Amino acid sequence: MKISVLGAGSMGSGIAQVAAQSGHEVVLVDTNQDALDKAKGKLAKIMARLVEKGKFGQDIADGIQNRITYSTQMDDFAGSGMVIEAIIENLEIKQKVFKTIEGIVDENCILATNTSSLSVASIAAAVEKSERVIGIHFFNPAPLMPLVEIIPAVQTDAAVTNAARDLVDSWKKVTVLAKDTPGFIVNRVARPFYGEALKIYEEGVADFATIDWAMTELGGFRMGPFTLMDYIGNDINYTVTETVFKAFYYDPRYRPSFTQKRHSEAGWYGRKSGRGYYDYSEGVAKPIPSQDKNLGETILNRILVLLINEAADAVFLNIASAKDVDLAMTKGVNYPKGLLAWGNEMGLDKVLEQLDHLYAEYGDDKYRASVLLRRMVRNGVTFDVK
Repeated sequence: MKISVLGAGSMGSGIAQVAAQSGHEVVLVDTNQDALDKAKGKLAKIMARLVEKGKFGQDIADGIQNRITYSTQMDDFAGSGMVIEAIIENLEIKQKVFKTIEGIVDENCILATNTSSLSVASIAAAVEKSERVIGIHFFNPAPLMPLVEIIPAVQTDAAVTNAARDLVDSWKKVTVLAKDTPGFIVNRVARPFYGEALKIYEEGVADFATIDWAMTELGGFRMGPFTLMDYIGNDINYTVTETVFKAFYYDPRYRPSFTQKRHSEAGWYGRKSGRGYYDYSEGVAKPIPSQDKNLGETILNRILVLLINEAADAVFLNIASAKDVDLAMTKGVNYPKGLLAWGNEMGLDKVLEQLDHLYAEYGDDKYRASVLLRRMVRNGVTFDVK
């Protein structure tokens, strides 16, 4: 099957690599020739490094590179079995692009969007045969990150969903099925990791370094929230937070932070700008955390119970199954444990008790416990994540 990808940025070029490594003929299209040249050069370096490490021989590396055609013309999508769009997160632009693609490919071609935050239904509505449109959300870098969220729109035909999932499974990816709602699974469930960390800082409970230390050293997360936001980019992370907040009709659980907004406005985006929550200038030492274990446990538990609550609510609202929620968080953002399994270990009654305490203290709806969590505690059952 011929696979086509629109957008030669890091995500689009990564998806093209994944498809080519799985034996597909691939067309990578971008209107910017420089972007195509950079993508081709980057892939050559990646292949050389993999050959050097003994991952595979030069003949296989050459085969992968030769299976990708680089083009500035969308007409080259003709004959594709699937087209995956990986361009700017702008609904109007995506809708326009999908209309154009539909006029080029045949009626059986699956049209997929790699959107991380936009409505798949809205994108699908732009084409005449909307039942063949689906969300296929990879995580960056696509060749390395195992998780892919499969998001059917309300219009998507079940056969298209099954075919898309089977295809991505054949690429040796871990797929999870998610409802077409803001943030899907990962970007929805992960919001408290950033939001509550920012609130803890704003209240003067601890500084950035101490909060990061609590989450990595005591919680086992690979990166603390402030290090991770600096890595992602505060401009991007803030925009996603604001988008999810608006999309959920201003639900307090997704409320953005003024601290992050000001960092974004100041141009303190993180690593890419040289300054974020931390200063990445040459010779500047990273601040030393307090390493107070009692304080660290308080910070970890406060963020963790909100994450578990968000995961529980995703199951309650049929966003995904309990198994897929835990898979998504471990395989998509490298959490040390599935959040629902973690909740089972902690004791769901203890999680609920902490949430109710926070709700009573703050009187803020962001701390309201999921109905499902409350029911499960009442019935003495745990999440089935196997």
